[in-house]
Amino acid sequence: MARCALTDRWFALTRDELPALAAARRWPVRFDHCFQRILLDNAVGGVWRDHIAAPAWRNASDAQLAAAIALGEAAAAGEADLAILNARSLAWRGKRPHQA
Repeated sequence: MARCALTDRWFALTRDELPALAAARRWPVRFDHCFQRILLDNAVGGVWRDHIAAPAWRNASDAQLAAAIALGEAAAAGEADLAILNARSLAWRGKRPHQA
């Protein structure tokens, strides 16, 4: 996928598609920046800022961005558990998930 297509897909997924699914799926997050954090952290195996300069959408490698997109698409398809991905992201950051 060309870089422009990757960034277009990234923003469509994290700004529109995932937030639209959040309430019905009872996900622990609702906002685009939260989805971006979760997906990027899990794509790089740690806090994304330790691996990618900000802004991540511009500075992530194609492979990193594609991996984050694949995780988001898997969550949207019900093939990845977003709550688990979020808990892992928060653990890397020394935080605990909020309980509903």
